Amino acid sequence: MIDFSLLNCRAVCGQDENFLFELYASTRAEELDAWGWNQSQREAFLQMQFKAQRWSYQINFPQAEHQIVEYCHRPVGSILVNRRPTEILLVAIALLPKYRNQGIGTRLIQTLLDEAAQNHQIVRLQVIWHNRAFHLYERLGFYKTSHTTSHIQMEWQLSKASSFTISHQSISSRN
Repeated sequence: MIDFSLLNCRAVCGQDENFLFELYASTRAEELDAWGWNQSQREAFLQMQFKAQRWSYQINFPQAEHQIVEYCHRPVGSILVNRRPTEILLVAIALLPKYRNQGIGTRLIQTLLDEAAQNHQIVRLQVIWHNRAFHLYERLGFYKTSHTTSHIQMEWQLSKASSFTISHQSISSRN
């Protein structure tokens, strides 16, 4: 059981690079297991994809806030959010496997939804077709707006959100 009072977010720093790679690799493990690659093939592919993803985020979202999610002062995930005057874009969110399905993702996203409601903003995201988080987003009141062959675009607006509510405290941010 997660004690949410021990959950914290802080800005990503240079010392987080190894953790961020480990986190990225954990999000691709199931997919790569099906390919039957040896460890060196997996490592080379993951390094290439990780660097490409980081580069893409820096180019496309230079003002985004990238934070490490900590539980008991240990990194357990990350969240990348790009804020604009009328919208909040949830660019990426990931948790280590051990910390998934325990309410942490819900808590992080609900905090963004509360911010958006307070500021009359829309929250947008995209999710890959096979990502199980799609169902979480639907439960939180996101709806599909469009799709590509690989991703589903979703958004949340207070005026269209379901009556989903959660009793929570905002996550503190350390500077």
